[in-house]
Formats: sequence, C-alpha cells, structure tokens
Amino acid sequence: MIIDCHGHYTTAPKALEDWRSAQIAGIADASRKLPASQLKISDDELRETIEGNQLRQMKERGIDLTIFSPRASFMAHHIGDYAVSAEWASICNQLCYRVSKLFPDHFIGAAMLPQSPGVDPKTCIAELDTCVQDYGFVGINLNPDPSGGHWTSPPLTDRTWYPIYERMVELDIPAMVHVSTSCNPCFHTTGAHYINADTTAFMQLIEGDLFKDFPTLRFIIPHGGGAAPYHWGRYRGLAQALKKPPLREHLLNNVFFDTCVYHQPGIDLLMKVVPTQNILFASEMIGAVRGIDPETGHNFDDTRRYVEATDKLTAEGRRDIFEGNARRVFPRLDKALKARGR
Repeated sequence: MIIDCHGHYTTAPKALEDWRSAQIAGIADASRKLPASQLKISDDELRETIEGNQLRQMKERGIDLTIFSPRASFMAHHIGDYAVSAEWASICNQLCYRVSKLFPDHFIGAAMLPQSPGVDPKTCIAELDTCVQDYGFVGINLNPDPSGGHWTSPPLTDRTWYPIYERMVELDIPAMVHVSTSCNPCFHTTGAHYINADTTAFMQLIEGDLFKDFPTLRFIIPHGGGAAPYHWGRYRGLAQALKKPPLREHLLNNVFFDTCVYHQPGIDLLMKVVPTQNILFASEMIGAVRGIDPETGHNFDDTRRYVEATDKLTAEGRRDIFEGNARRVFPRLDKALKARGR
C-alpha cells in the first residue's frame, strides 16, 4: 500500500465556510450566529467534493489511503473563545468522519482539537476521545501556537500539555504538530508560519526532556521537518551544547517527518539526512501548493514521484516510507487495515 499520512479536507462544500463566517460574525453580534443544526451538507455533496478532487488525484498518483483531517488553515484557534473552537472542531471532525464512512477504503480520520489561546489543553480531551473511540480516528493534529502566529503558548515540553500527552499514550495515537492560519502579517501562513512552526517544535523538543516522561509518545513534524533536515548539523551541535544525548537517542525514537517537500533535491536531502525509519510518506494534497512545476510538468505536491526517483533509498526503505512506517507510527491505522484484510 501507499499511505499518505497528511491530508486535509480543503475542498469541503462552501456551506461549511458560510456557516463558519456566520459563527465568527456571531462573536460580536449574537443575532448573526447560526446553530450547528442549520448546517446542512448531504452525502452527495461530500461525495462530489471528494471524488472530483482528493480521490481523483489519489487514483492518478497511485495513493491507496489518506489519513484525513480538517483543513489546517481553517482551524484558526485564535478566533473566539473555547466554546467557538469546540463547536467548530466538532463540526469539522464530523465531516471528516462522514468522508471516512463514505470512502472507507481510501480515507481514515485524524482529529482537529478545540484548542484556544490561554485555555487549559485538557479541555480538548473530550473531543479527542469522541474522534478516536467513536469515529475510529487514528491520530490528532496538535497546534503548538493557538494564538495564530504570536506564540503565546508555552513550549510543547511544558507540563501544561501533559494531559493531552497522557491521553495520547493511553489511546496509542500520534500527533501531527501542525499550526493553523497566521494572523500576524509578518508570517505568511503556508510559506513562513507552517515552516517556522515545524522548526520551532523540533527545537523545543531538543531543549526539553519530554520523552523521558513519555517514552512512547510520538510526533510527526510535517512539511519535511521545516528547516531541521537542512540544518541537521546545527541541531546536533545545539543538542551537544545543551548537554543532551545525540539526536538519534534524544528524539528519533519519538519524532518523525513527512515527505511534504515539493522538489526532488529537497526529498533527496531529507532521505540522506534523516533515518529512513523516521520518514512517512505524505503529500498534503490538495493543499498549500496546487500548481504545476514548469521544470517538471508535474504537480509540485505529487510527492510519490520524488520518493520513487530518489537514489537515497533501497527498495525496502521505499516500502517502509510508503507503508510500513505509517503502520508503526499509527497503530490504530494498522489495526483497522488488518481488520479489513489489508
């Protein structure tokens, strides 16, 4: 199988965006708010948005299954209070669940959490439990910066995050560390804020000793790990200066990277620097970069081509990146697939 560990519902029906606009307007004017019951999206509408978009491209590119979560830039945890985030997360997760039920051979869910700046992360656990235990989701997205580009939350190694980690360990699920929209004009959302956050999360984990407390906790740092692979020597040196163990011992039993890197030299570097067992296939399509690369004639986000073309992998290494590592990092995914004879 080829498993894409990083997909978002970026093509959801416009009714979802319209409802969200009303929800946001209702923060200032309660008369403009719509109850969740007024959001009507049929199964046929869901099928139309998936069959002509994600599923079509998956078939064209030979991708068998996508771990599917709500649109990252729509999470926007900085908008409103916890109640706003909780309602919005619930609606978005329910839509991903419905997609997974309509297309069970091709999609399985990962949850958006109802995070809110300054709110105790343990408030997210109820929605996490619903998604994993009731919807069969296999992971979560964890936003290290609910403020939207102002970084008001403590580092991921801070004990305030521990209630989520404890539940992750109990349920045996990983988290993709993924920020949302930037409301800070200094940081373009997908070109700067996303990559900054990936790099920042990696450095936070170097500085701390989180995995001494949670030896089985697992994080996926998306977009190829931000700047980390390119500056691997810097981070090895910083870990040494901080009196931490070598990166392989300190982080690489628990931290993984995806292949959302949109050119061949970038994938080649990732494969050369990061151990194969720490890389999971992903494309994030249909996502941040949707155009065709004029240098290749193929979509920038057609990442399978890069993994197939690199000379940095053995055949076994490719199988691990395409399938084996995802099954290992997402045990609930592996269990669900085996239950279907896959």
